[in-house]
Amino acid sequence: MPKLMEDSHSADIAEKGTSLWKDAWLRLRKNRMAVASLLFLIFALVICFLLPTVGQLTLPENGEQSHWYKPPNNQNLSNTFQTPDGSHWLGTDQSGRDLFSRVLHGGQVSILIGILATLISVTIGVIYGAIAGYKGGKIDTFMMRFVDICFGLPQLVIIILFSIVIMERTKSYEKQLIDELAWSESLVNVLFDILPLCIAIGCLGWFTMARVVRSQVMSTKELEYVEAAKSLGLSHFTILFKHILPNLLGIIIVYTSLTIPTFILTEATLSFLGLGVEAPNSSWGILLSEGATYLETEPQIIIIPSVIFSLTLLALNFFGDGLRDALDPKASKD
Repeated sequence: MPKLMEDSHSADIAEKGTSLWKDAWLRLRKNRMAVASLLFLIFALVICFLLPTVGQLTLPENGEQSHWYKPPNNQNLSNTFQTPDGSHWLGTDQSGRDLFSRVLHGGQVSILIGILATLISVTIGVIYGAIAGYKGGKIDTFMMRFVDICFGLPQLVIIILFSIVIMERTKSYEKQLIDELAWSESLVNVLFDILPLCIAIGCLGWFTMARVVRSQVMSTKELEYVEAAKSLGLSHFTILFKHILPNLLGIIIVYTSLTIPTFILTEATLSFLGLGVEAPNSSWGILLSEGATYLETEPQIIIIPSVIFSLTLLALNFFGDGLRDALDPKASKD
């Protein structure tokens, strides 16, 4: 009887087991910098997306200003460069606009562009790299030589030209949504201000992801479970997208987390050069560009957005590094 109980207890322990994602979460929790970065990113998302929404809903209907939230595009030329106080938590800019609201709305635009462009880039890169790695041979050689050629092109210049072309093509749809479907003009302007940049950056930023996925697929397709799937007569599409790619999900997530800050920085660069988001809409790049004009006389105009922008990029990179070490312990630097 004791032996049976002992065997039963051992079986219960064996059944509990653990999963890859649970192990990864336990490893991630031990990385204090990654956890701190994750908490900061959650905080940034909450204040950038939730606070402006709450602020707009709580604006007085009689036209008076809220005591804590000011519309980001409202100008007051008699109240420029005000220092932070109870009315304007971060002060005002050169046009008397509330800098706190501008930073929040700028964060919305920059983060949205980074996430949407990354989704486009990851989708293209994963499909392209997976097909190249799985097919191999001449098809793989041709597809990857095309990627090599694209790497040699001035991507920033091409992104600028591509976004301008997309912007010109979408103007007719913008008018149609406003006139025929009665969409909010401010919403449509923001939407069509963001989409061209997202498409341009995403469609020209997938080359690294394609290389990573291709190399992983080439090594994975030789494993036993893939050979077993082939012997069962499964189609190439099923083997690639239902058996190989799901096993590469960890690597794809890691490189996705490291791509978002790169694209946010790309958007900031374009906006800083005056080729990104158009006025009166705001982004962190536009705030840096506007603040650079008054760097010597009013440094707080550029210091506040640049600190928030830098902390967000650092948090994304630290979290991406921690995620990589958690999902792939062999690649850990520790």
